[in-house]
Amino acid sequence: MRFLRAVLFLAPLALGVQVDRQGRQTYHGYKVFRVVADGDAAEMEAQLESLSAIELSCNHGHVDRQHFDVAVPPESLDAFNSLNYEVETLSEDLGANIALEGELQPFPGLEPSVPGTNAKAAAALPSFSWFSAYHPYADHLTYLKSLQAAFPSNSELITAGTSYEGRTIQGIHLWGAGGKGSKPAIYYHGNVHAREWITSMTVEYITYQLINNYGNDTAVKAVLDNYDFYILPIVNPDGFVYTQTSTRLWRKNRQPRSGTSSVGTDINRNWPYKWEGSGSSTSPGSETYRGVAPGDTPENTGIRTFGDKLGAGKGIKLYIDWHSYGQYILTPYGYSCSAKSPNQSRQDTLAKNTGAAIAKIHGTRFTTGATCPTLYATNGGSNDYFTDVTVAELAWAIELRDTGNYGFTLPANQIIASGEESWEGQKYLWANF
Repeated sequence: MRFLRAVLFLAPLALGVQVDRQGRQTYHGYKVFRVVADGDAAEMEAQLESLSAIELSCNHGHVDRQHFDVAVPPESLDAFNSLNYEVETLSEDLGANIALEGELQPFPGLEPSVPGTNAKAAAALPSFSWFSAYHPYADHLTYLKSLQAAFPSNSELITAGTSYEGRTIQGIHLWGAGGKGSKPAIYYHGNVHAREWITSMTVEYITYQLINNYGNDTAVKAVLDNYDFYILPIVNPDGFVYTQTSTRLWRKNRQPRSGTSSVGTDINRNWPYKWEGSGSSTSPGSETYRGVAPGDTPENTGIRTFGDKLGAGKGIKLYIDWHSYGQYILTPYGYSCSAKSPNQSRQDTLAKNTGAAIAKIHGTRFTTGATCPTLYATNGGSNDYFTDVTVAELAWAIELRDTGNYGFTLPANQIIASGEESWEGQKYLWANF
């Protein structure tokens, strides 16, 4: 999702940010509002920026009324109220929401046994309690290694380049009876935006279930026997670590640029296709900053090169870029509200039916449709690149839970529910695409 074009945390830092004993910003007393933008949206953005308000998401009014979700610091609340916006209060205390995420927990070890599951893998699978909490970055790497060890004949650890700060972008490759690399690809990215923690947990849940059910679920066996899965749960490791150690709501990577004190580029506005336009920003301070040149972030270079190789090999059947929040399944395109992919109708129908499958589990409703006319314009976005350049048959972005009550700071007790409903949606998609 996107931010005000130049807000981020520079202004709040000038006012004196509250931090905990680990040096992490706390956001205590910040209130979150949904602000209806029926008038001049640009003027409203400027007013909110002057109050050091943090925009958490926006909807450009194509489906619902145009609105911004914003977090307002306590020292700006009186000034915000004096603007007399039409608002809905989403949270009385953003800091309290963050506390509900719980403390980061270490890798819980292996599951001793799971009756009725894949006998080949169950004894060595990571404990399912992994999904009861969020975890430090290093423990995610341990988790991937443990998944691979649980499925040694049908998986391998993979890398897709290196981040600006030198972290390897790590993932896992799964395959079935056809053998390694013999089938078209299903390619997943998680945590391209650092603060969207639920995405890596949900992608890991899907990975866990693929391995756990390969030996006892004919539908799972069928998809793994017919497709190779390439799964990168955290493609922005530097930003992810920064959200865990300093600024919870950081979005971009951590790459500095010459001539500015602003840090970070939006990796998902950096893809070298339809890079210029209103759906990305030229300002280094913006949370949708697209970079100096197309594809000039090391993270984008790594995951793009990896994806291009998949496309040039057996091809890509399905690409999904997992995000939060808002509950959307978004098909091409983002760069244009009128352009349509060659198989647009089929993609939109599959997205709609995938949303219906998701809703059967916990009643969670997803809005579906093409990115620009459904949500907002995006330039330099991944699903446009994978539609027209790498040429995946299906190229989507999925925005997970919720619709704003917790936003990016989804409590840990919703991880399993997000995984369950996403798993059901993916099973429908694999069986019908």
